[in-house]
Amino acid sequence: MATRREPMGITSHDVARLAGVSQPTVSRALRDDPRVSQATREKVRRAAQALNYVPSEAGRTLSTSATRRVGVIVTDLTNPFYPHVIAPLHDELSSLGYRMMLITERSDEAVAEEKLLDQSMDGVVLATATTDSRLPAQLERRGMPYVFLNRDTGRSDDFASVVDNEGGGRLVARELVNLGHRRVAGIFGSANTTTGRERELGFRLALAEVGVGLPESRVVRGAFEYDTGYRALPALLDADEPPTAVFCGNDVVAIGVLNAALAAGVRVPEDLTVIGFDDLPMAAWEVFRLTTVRHDLRELSRQAARLLVRRIAKEVDPAGERLVLPTEFVPRATHARAH
Repeated sequence: MATRREPMGITSHDVARLAGVSQPTVSRALRDDPRVSQATREKVRRAAQALNYVPSEAGRTLSTSATRRVGVIVTDLTNPFYPHVIAPLHDELSSLGYRMMLITERSDEAVAEEKLLDQSMDGVVLATATTDSRLPAQLERRGMPYVFLNRDTGRSDDFASVVDNEGGGRLVARELVNLGHRRVAGIFGSANTTTGRERELGFRLALAEVGVGLPESRVVRGAFEYDTGYRALPALLDADEPPTAVFCGNDVVAIGVLNAALAAGVRVPEDLTVIGFDDLPMAAWEVFRLTTVRHDLRELSRQAARLLVRRIAKEVDPAGERLVLPTEFVPRATHARAH
């Protein structure tokens, strides 16, 4: 007795024949590969829809040895900075056909190497790297493509999307000098971060150009977090010659300083000028109206996503590529002339 034979499922080859393109073009079009024109992508989608074709992620992985997944390592999700870069990073990776996997640990060193090198990801974004982290070297040794977001190691062969931190520091110094401030202080980030080092360097260099010093007694270095600013200000104010202005390593530190000043009865900006860095959305809130340094947070993430995808596709110069976003000074309500 004859048995009824079930029809074979629709494959990408069927879609290719209907759309009049090659099978690899179908695969690229359905994952929104930017190398495929918009017209071709739409033609392939129409053909796939007509045939009720759904691409198999497992089959795609087997055929290309690619997972279309990217890991993002963040060690400080409590910092308000990171949600503002993670969301656009996710969106940009998605538009490029990749899924984002968020990996959170207390430090880069706590990220187990097997989590990143078990063939479950095509690449990695390092969002909270320090200059002494061993993780980039481990990834490099194992051939895992990665890029830095916001921070890097400072080496010439880094692949990174970063900010002109030194230039931003210079902007702040020049503004303070123009306002007549000579006793200035800095509450910078950790010494093992390029963001902390570069912002401090630019600030110091611009001050030195006009003969204004920045003694170590008026410098604090610590994590880019609220408590760093809140705890640092009282000691600075207790000095024999307290500062009239404080440049903070980021907006979160600056908000800690603002609250510490309020607790100490110090008026901002009448008694103390406070300037941040990053221009997070909360910096513009009426309760803060923080004077700060702005850069494009969304573009910082989009650049990192595009750079990583190009590195995965081996479309970059092996010598490295460092994409640097410009900065601008944003005057609000926490700065004033020195008295």
